[in-house]
Amino acid sequence: MKQKVAVLGPGSWGTALAQVLAENGHEVRLWGNHAAQIDEINTYHTNRHYLPDLKIPESIKGEKNLKDAVKDADAVLFVVPTKAIRSVAQEFAQVAENKPVIIHASKGLEQDTHKRISEVLIEEIPEAHRQGVVVLSGPSHAEEVAVHDITTITAACKDEKLAGYVQKLFMNEYLRIYTNPDVIGVEMGAALKNIIALGAGALAGLSYGDDAKAAIMTRGLAEISRLGVKMGANPLTFIGLSGVGDLIVTCTSVHSRNWRAGNLLGKGHKLDEVLDNMGMIVEGVSTTKAAKELADSMDVSMPITETIYDVLYNDKDVRQACRDLMMREGTFENEFTLE
Repeated sequence: MKQKVAVLGPGSWGTALAQVLAENGHEVRLWGNHAAQIDEINTYHTNRHYLPDLKIPESIKGEKNLKDAVKDADAVLFVVPTKAIRSVAQEFAQVAENKPVIIHASKGLEQDTHKRISEVLIEEIPEAHRQGVVVLSGPSHAEEVAVHDITTITAACKDEKLAGYVQKLFMNEYLRIYTNPDVIGVEMGAALKNIIALGAGALAGLSYGDDAKAAIMTRGLAEISRLGVKMGANPLTFIGLSGVGDLIVTCTSVHSRNWRAGNLLGKGHKLDEVLDNMGMIVEGVSTTKAAKELADSMDVSMPITETIYDVLYNDKDVRQACRDLMMREGTFENEFTLE
């Protein structure tokens, strides 16, 4: 059945998901607050800053006015930076007139509150204007989805019917969606893997090889699982798409902003210089701070995260940080036992 879907955030991922929805036969409105970008989408059907080679389906309508974008929408998809989630949700709550399914495809933790994105959306959007909140996440690059490379991701919601609705909304021959009731695990995997990707990029920048890559990904997954389980996640989620799957794709690809940012740090560039060079949001930087503070408050050991925090926020030398991490007191490997 054809659905009306508002996509909030015309970045690379928002644009790629809007294309998926349009190609699946849905009516899509793509909202953004930069007038020139929306004019480009409507006039030339391109979004050159984010996906320079993509020709956007002409059926996608760019919207500058949020009320117009969400009017009569069956589903509203949030794909904005984590730092903007709360303000956009507040604005949506003020103009919403119906009760759509709320979906989000952003990855991060809110600064200061350390809340997951679904928690922020639930806080800011009254029940009168949301059927529920579904998390759409997993190993995916917008650049690959846009050209129909095979991709598999997860729709997470405790409500099985809503997760199934989102599954049907997006699934096609190149994008396969699995459902999962573990919202906490899916969101924590999505957010924390960006921290590990910064570290993987830094190791590559230091010219370390595959052994180091395997080490940081595996021990990074242990940290992600440790904090996630403490927060109530199912440990099995972290060996799925939104855990190890997202970790692999983010830690091994030049498409990953977080990997590229870490790579520049490893080559000796300062953080401000790196962020200026990227020209796009690097979620892992703010997530590192939020995750460290959250882990400290919950007494969860996250040595890789702490090390990356020191590099980002205390200007610690990357190579020395790596040495110190390796020379910690020896410990055991396995975190959990499944009985």
